Amino acid sequence: MLDNASEDVKVKKIRVNLGERSYGICIGSKILEKIGSKMKSLSSSPKIAIISNPAVYKLYGKKVLNSMRSSGFDAIPVIIPDGEKYKDISIVQKIYGELLKHRLDRKSALIALGGGVIGDITGFVASTYMRGIDYIQIPTTLLAQVDSSVGGKTGVNHKLGKNMIGTFYQPKLVWIDIDTLKTLPQKELLAGLAEVIKYGVIWDAKLFEFLENNRDKILRLDKKSLTHIIKRSCEIKAEVVSKDEREAGLRAILNYGHTIGHAIETA
Repeated sequence: MLDNASEDVKVKKIRVNLGERSYGICIGSKILEKIGSKMKSLSSSPKIAIISNPAVYKLYGKKVLNSMRSSGFDAIPVIIPDGEKYKDISIVQKIYGELLKHRLDRKSALIALGGGVIGDITGFVASTYMRGIDYIQIPTTLLAQVDSSVGGKTGVNHKLGKNMIGTFYQPKLVWIDIDTLKTLPQKELLAGLAEVIKYGVIWDAKLFEFLENNRDKILRLDKKSLTHIIKRSCEIKAEVVSKDEREAGLRAILNYGHTIGHAIETA
């Protein structure tokens, strides 16, 4: 469980500067139940769809759904299968069908509640449904919190390669509740930490040093330590994305270790 669970962690805010497509990243504890009131300032439509998988929705879906409905939104859950193998165009088609059935229009918005697969699929659906609607990211894994939820890369896989079908489409908000990490399997926590280590290697030696000196605290989910590494990782990614949104040059540095990793995944 999370260390210093009773201790308040001040919400940290970061800005991804992309002109009219700029957006905020909020990092805090026990903020899932506040997403409804936050969405009031972001969405002009009452219709919202929450995209999630069965495991994550069972843990956090009702909390998000109740928050949205208590803030006056006509929110519906759209549950899709869990796993990388379901990150394909057939699942996208199923989501389109649910959105059309519930009459979501161009002013409606989507919420991605889950890890990287959910975020990638939701972003792709948002970028293509009705020629583009708003979406927000609520990442529930460390890997998604420090990487895939920030930067606007969306997409699905093809049998000939990972993320071969996709778009660059920025969210309106990234909402990170560190308390979701208390239900994360150790293997998934370590996967996220590998990404944080990458930021230390390619960009910030002080972050790398912090990881070395606070390894035990991080592994027992100390709130202050987690907040620090998530915030610093998001700051680095926000800075890179702000300078090179579409990966024409500098942003390629974020792929350090990814290319061979994707090859191993698909081998």
